[in-house]
Amino acid sequence: MIDLHTHTFASDGELGPAELVRRAAVAGYRALAITDHADQSNVVSQLRQLRPVVEELGDANGLCLLAGVELTHVPPRQIAAVVALARANRAQLVLVHGETIVEPVIAGTNRAAIEAGVDILAHPGLISAEDVQLAAEKGVFLEITTRKGHSLTNGHVAKMAEKYGAKLVVNNDAHAPGDLVSLEMARKIARGAGLTEAQFEAACQNSFALVERSRNADK
Repeated sequence: MIDLHTHTFASDGELGPAELVRRAAVAGYRALAITDHADQSNVVSQLRQLRPVVEELGDANGLCLLAGVELTHVPPRQIAAVVALARANRAQLVLVHGETIVEPVIAGTNRAAIEAGVDILAHPGLISAEDVQLAAEKGVFLEITTRKGHSLTNGHVAKMAEKYGAKLVVNNDAHAPGDLVSLEMARKIARGAGLTEAQFEAACQNSFALVERSRNADK
């Protein structure tokens, strides 16, 4: 299992980085990205705190650990600049908190994130056909999420991705120990969203490819 969307108490998660990584390792995870909520006010400080410890924490627990951010409720016109700021401060993975139907995300966030070339658009809600097509063209991955609430539109995201050729990943958006679902539960949630077994396996391979791309870009 690979999870590229998790939170610690640096934002609104329940665990510190060390405990999150340890629990993921014991649960059998191969790779993990810590992607705490960030905006223009804290993205630099978060990455400067996290980057020095990820390699040691990952190695100690036998998994690949990436330092990332989830840009959250950033006004669409500012997203590109904050994405650039995150990358300049060595973010290995950049997510944007998409237009989930259970939070008041500003309209246009999905499009701005895709145009900015983020790695993953998290829980993109009732994403439009035009935005899915653009994500496919720009290589932005769309998220199928196991998290309650955000997962309500998984079926729409899966259907649109299949229609327009966008790539998917399956993430937990973990905030607490119980959010680190098993591979089998992730498979069931993906199947419930309409993915075939082959499509679920492709999404897992997409996550692996993102991990490898992020590690290679960091060398």
